[in-house]
Amino acid sequence: MPKHVLLQASCCILFAFITAKGFTQSKDEYAPCQEMPNLMQNYNADYAALQRFYTATSGNGFGGGFRGGRSGNLAASPERSNRLQSLYKEYLGKLQAINFKNLTQECKVDYILFKRDLNQSLELTLNEAKEYDKIKQWFPFADKIYDWEKKRRRGIQLDAEQVGKDLFDMTEQIKTLQAKLRDEKGLSPESVWEAGAVADYLKTALTYVYEFYNGYDPMFSWWVPKSYQGLSEALTAYSTQLKAKNNNITAPDKSGIVGKPAGREELIRQLQYEMIPYTPEDLIDIANKEFAWCDAEMLKASKEMGFGDNWKAALEKVKNTYVPAGKQPEMILDLFNQSVDFLKKHDLITIPPLAEEVWGMRMMSPEQQLTSPFFLGGNDIIISYPTNAMDEDDRLMSMRGNNPHFSRATVHHELIAGHNLQQFMNSRYRTYRNYSTPFWTEGWSLYWELLLWDMNFPRGPEDRIGMLFWHMHRCARIIFSLNYHMGKWTPQQCIDFLVDRVGHERANAEGEVRRSFTGNYPPLYQLAYLTGGRQFYALHKELVESKKMTNRQFHDAIMHLNAMPVEMVRAILTNQPLTPDFKTGWKFYSQQELPGKKSGF
Repeated sequence: MPKHVLLQASCCILFAFITAKGFTQSKDEYAPCQEMPNLMQNYNADYAALQRFYTATSGNGFGGGFRGGRSGNLAASPERSNRLQSLYKEYLGKLQAINFKNLTQECKVDYILFKRDLNQSLELTLNEAKEYDKIKQWFPFADKIYDWEKKRRRGIQLDAEQVGKDLFDMTEQIKTLQAKLRDEKGLSPESVWEAGAVADYLKTALTYVYEFYNGYDPMFSWWVPKSYQGLSEALTAYSTQLKAKNNNITAPDKSGIVGKPAGREELIRQLQYEMIPYTPEDLIDIANKEFAWCDAEMLKASKEMGFGDNWKAALEKVKNTYVPAGKQPEMILDLFNQSVDFLKKHDLITIPPLAEEVWGMRMMSPEQQLTSPFFLGGNDIIISYPTNAMDEDDRLMSMRGNNPHFSRATVHHELIAGHNLQQFMNSRYRTYRNYSTPFWTEGWSLYWELLLWDMNFPRGPEDRIGMLFWHMHRCARIIFSLNYHMGKWTPQQCIDFLVDRVGHERANAEGEVRRSFTGNYPPLYQLAYLTGGRQFYALHKELVESKKMTNRQFHDAIMHLNAMPVEMVRAILTNQPLTPDFKTGWKFYSQQELPGKKSGF
């Protein structure tokens, strides 16, 4: 039987549950095998229990953290680190006991990704322990605080008089350490960064110990409060000094933005983890080529508007189409309705009536607009628009940067069929599976910008300029974020690049760069938008343009599989051969069309 016939047959079997009205979910469809869903659900519950128990928290609260990768809690006790290492090894052993060959295709994917995440979690936890060993000399009192935290969890009564004395001694130790820190030259930015986190965590642990005993234990209330207050203040000052030390080591440029460049080696590691088989240099080169396509399309639109080759003048006219203050929410609603009507008219995806019913709106605070000058979205769309508390220049830049033509490419990105629909479906289908990755999350929403461009969603040159502005913005994100993380560009160079190359308002460019490097985003997050979008676009070409699937079948299938690297979505939909030690190899950019036809490669 020809290969394409076999592929069509496998797609028909996989999507037999698709009807003209959408999906009907069966028990087997939800759980394509028993072994992997059960194992992953048990792990998620075990991990959450350990995080809650071993992370400093108040008596009425719960610990934090998330499954896989860096927990964001390096500073937590060595006890916690060792326990998590045991958990990862335990589940790697359970995974090894499963017969990979007997698994269904979907569960083979789960096996590969779960193994990947366990190995990364183990590696990162071991690395975090090594980082702690490098800086623990700066916290000779940490073990006592960790020990009090451990005893607090079981309600063991402390020797209050001794605790009070220890707290006083620790305060004196910190004073000595602060003097030593001022002259210390041998600390790396990484070590200083982590030391600041340790100081913050120790203060948190100490606070929860104090809140547990004070007022309930008479002797504790007698001996501890004054010395506790002294140590709490000392830890705050110590943390501040450590963070200032980091700023001195990584001196900011005139932008004042102090980030944490990852380095090329770490970028390569993370690209492999995310199943992106390209180097940073490859991605920058591709982004520049796609930028050239955007330039050509921008010139076409500029000429249609009567501005010739002066596309920045055309962009200025588009920016000045902003709606009056107070009218932005109405404009968003109109764009939402246009987007959903377009999706329905072309039968692109199943939209559950409840998803269309329950999305909402929120307004973004002026403070948040400093790092998020444009829309955010999910369950609600968060609208970035000026308030009466903002300066006149900031108001104008916010209005110009969120004009109707720019917003035409972002409302469906944030709502339906973008982030809002993603969250709606993720909470209902294959809920045991959520391999959180921005290449799926942001890539999916960006993909719709590419697809709707191809389907003539923009109504005229102004709309096309609005959509092209965002396309250029995504290209720029790849270029400036990778150059920054490889140590080639400063934050100020990134800001200038957005202003000069894309046409950003300067305040919005500053907010974008600040968000990228100080907003707790992983190094690959900003490049994940267009890169992940291109993965979905390539897969659409492979399965929909070839007539193996309809648009609705393709899009519904992705939403029902839940979040995972896009290469693994492809592995399921095209029945790719898989092994337990699968390595990324899908060169999705090679499948794109050349610039100048449709939306790019």
